[in-house]
Amino acid sequence: MRDRIGARTHGRHAALQMLFWFDGANVPSADQAIDTFWRSFDGEPEGRAYADEIVHGVSNAMDDLDKKIVAASNNWRLERMSKVDRNVLRVGAWELTTKLDVPRAVILDEAVELAKSFGSEDSGSFVNGVLDRIADVLGRVDADRPDASGT
Repeated sequence: MRDRIGARTHGRHAALQMLFWFDGANVPSADQAIDTFWRSFDGEPEGRAYADEIVHGVSNAMDDLDKKIVAASNNWRLERMSKVDRNVLRVGAWELTTKLDVPRAVILDEAVELAKSFGSEDSGSFVNGVLDRIADVLGRVDADRPDASGT
């Protein structure tokens, strides 16, 4: 059995795949993307639950997440980003916004790994830079990392 971190990592991978498909295909709802994905792929219950939570969360907050991403990406339009990068950023931005129990560093590290695994050679550094800016704007600071005031 996987530990909690392993299950969440699995959930992020599955969610990225669902969001990638949802972003590019004419899928009417997040629920349909989720149902179709799980009919084709297995998943550990906790990982599945986290994946479903991510997909619903991102789908429900897409406009707000996209605004945060564009504001933090130095004038990159969403349409100009690869579908992988765009959806990794959505997952990371959603987690930074809603998952206060998950450390900033974990969210960024997981997003960078997803970007490296599924994206281009430059995806990891691009995702890291954008999510780091979003985390700063949100005031997300890990206990072992000083905040913007230097304390």
